Amino acid sequence: MNPRAHVTLSIAEKNLTAKQNNKDAHTPQNVKSSEQFAHYVFNRDVVKLLLPAHISTHLISAMDGKTAILPEHADSIAIAMREWAMSYGATHYTHWFFPLTGAAAGKHTSFIDWCSPDKVIEQFCGSELIQGESDASSFPSGGLRSTFEARGYTGWDPSSPAFLWSGGEGLTLCIPSFFLSWSGDVLDSKLPLLRSNAAISDATLRLLKHTGTKASQVVSNLGFEQEYFLIDQDFRNLRPDLVAIGRTVFGAAPSKGQELQDHYFGTIKDRIMLFMRDLECEALKLGIPIKTHHNEVAPGQYEVAPVYERASIAIDHNILLMLLMRHIAVKHGLSCLLHEKPFHALNGSGKHSNWSLSTDTGMNLFDPAKTENALTFLILLTAVLHAIHRHGNLLRAAIGSASNDYRLGGHEAPPAIISVYTGEELENILTQLEEKGFYVTLASAKKLFAIPDLSHLPKDNSDRNRTSPFAFTGNKFEFRAVGSSSNPAFVIAVLQTIVAASLNLILDEIESEKTKHKHPSLLEAATPVIRKHLKETRPIRFAGDNYSEAWMKEAKKRGLPNIKSSVDVFEVIKSKETIKVFEGILGKHELTSRYDVMIEHYVSVMQIEAKLMQELFHTQILPVAYEQQRRLSKSILQATQVLKKANALPRQRAQLSVLSETIENALKISESLQKALAMTSKMTMEKRARYYSEKIKPICFSLREAVDALEMVVDDELWPLPKYRELLQLC
Repeated sequence: MNPRAHVTLSIAEKNLTAKQNNKDAHTPQNVKSSEQFAHYVFNRDVVKLLLPAHISTHLISAMDGKTAILPEHADSIAIAMREWAMSYGATHYTHWFFPLTGAAAGKHTSFIDWCSPDKVIEQFCGSELIQGESDASSFPSGGLRSTFEARGYTGWDPSSPAFLWSGGEGLTLCIPSFFLSWSGDVLDSKLPLLRSNAAISDATLRLLKHTGTKASQVVSNLGFEQEYFLIDQDFRNLRPDLVAIGRTVFGAAPSKGQELQDHYFGTIKDRIMLFMRDLECEALKLGIPIKTHHNEVAPGQYEVAPVYERASIAIDHNILLMLLMRHIAVKHGLSCLLHEKPFHALNGSGKHSNWSLSTDTGMNLFDPAKTENALTFLILLTAVLHAIHRHGNLLRAAIGSASNDYRLGGHEAPPAIISVYTGEELENILTQLEEKGFYVTLASAKKLFAIPDLSHLPKDNSDRNRTSPFAFTGNKFEFRAVGSSSNPAFVIAVLQTIVAASLNLILDEIESEKTKHKHPSLLEAATPVIRKHLKETRPIRFAGDNYSEAWMKEAKKRGLPNIKSSVDVFEVIKSKETIKVFEGILGKHELTSRYDVMIEHYVSVMQIEAKLMQELFHTQILPVAYEQQRRLSKSILQATQVLKKANALPRQRAQLSVLSETIENALKISESLQKALAMTSKMTMEKRARYYSEKIKPICFSLREAVDALEMVVDDELWPLPKYRELLQLC
């Protein structure tokens, strides 16, 4: 019996079981979500409970990013953290960090230490908390260190709280950390993010000082809308491509996909709902404030989104959430796919990144209706537009990857053209400022110029543009182009770094204008500067349909690049302008290392995909295609002998001819792919990446078309790989 058929039968049983479990399972009514929240987190309440007041006060200040940990407090904090973790049954700790693989990593170390030759005790001291040593030899470094230079150091990041991770029926104390080489080079994506947080805070505080807004710190906030697919684990295990890379390299479109748009926000099936409940329960325990979940557009696709948090914590929580999703899916007999494009011809998945800035007094600086000084909002908005206009290619490079390239430019994702949507009413105000400046008023003798009244702009003053890669949505910006599987730390670090640089440049110009022309007010000095930069940024401001062909043509007229392959833009990461902008965040050699890592990762992913296609084609597809050809030939031959007519059955013969020609075409393409792969062996990594992008990728697409055509004519009983209609039947 074909294993696909067996899994199909088992899924029906699983769905029936899920229905029963959904009736039987219920969260105790006396346990509120708020009571479960942060159960496994070393948060402020725990700190206040376990540490003396003077130490807890200082640690909480460090958690807020305002101070550094005092060395004399380290041992007391470590003891409290160890006792708290052990009270839950934790036996190990790890410095949890983000190497340049994009995934989380950590070396688990037991709390035990020698007490005597025959006895051990649990011990964890301040030096072990603050710094750990990890083997850095096998992580990608982009040339920052050689294989024999193995020493790497992790440093505790107190701004993100420690937590307990459950696995294998045990608990591990996880200490969020950054990762450095022995020589001090940055080997992770966390430290650039923390530095960008400081850069955007300093630049914005400089603005607030000019506008008279009281604040001692500016915090960047993030809220991620995480999209993903769920399929049955048994079907996934029958697909070597899904097992290896989380994406189907072959697969014909199903008869019913997303055409009826009946999955979006539809009723959630029992089996999926059980997964979602379990996920949210575990997420809440880890302090991840899950707010919403729903069906997405494609069959089998879903979305989960938390409440806004500080950027560094939100990113830690997003990585944790992705780990949880995979972990919990297995418990439910499911597989969670986070690849940007797991299914051809269906919507892909993104990680919509909602970003805003607020003061430590609680003011959202991107909310024009609530900002104390409208000029603050307008200067900050101008800085954002300036940053994206000047550094759009850098932002495109930051979101670039082999997997995200499959998604960008499709009709479910923003195009690879970086543009900004501000909303109709706000765009009208910007156009007025650009053309006329702040309007003169005679009604007020105290002010020569009047700022447009922005207090009437409500949160929903205009419709949202779901096709824009970077859209202002009333009190925040939504960056929709970030890939679903990515660690967004570097993307957000880039965004904050370029906005900080643009804001500082604009403030330099305003201060120069004020001194040069002896302007008595900030408004008069800012007016020509704002107008100049609004005129410069007009090309990236677009309110129409970003999916349309008309926009592609219009963008070209405006001089905006449509960079469909990430290989064509990665190089900007090590450009002179990027090096200048990233001063104090990452050095020249560290930026070059990121470029090298991204190029190497692109090549590795494309190479795995191409080799996997070859393997599947020759070992699974071709044998069943030959069997179909044999059966059809035998059938036609027998029927012809019965009819005793040499030219009988022309349509059946044509069917055999088409099948044979398709097999021959697939073999020809496979041969071309093999030759192309052999060509890359002596190329440099950069040339190899470009060759994969320009030559091998189109060949892979052609092979896919040929194999998908075979799927449509080979006997369903013979076809070895679960089909889309089966993979997506859970919806």
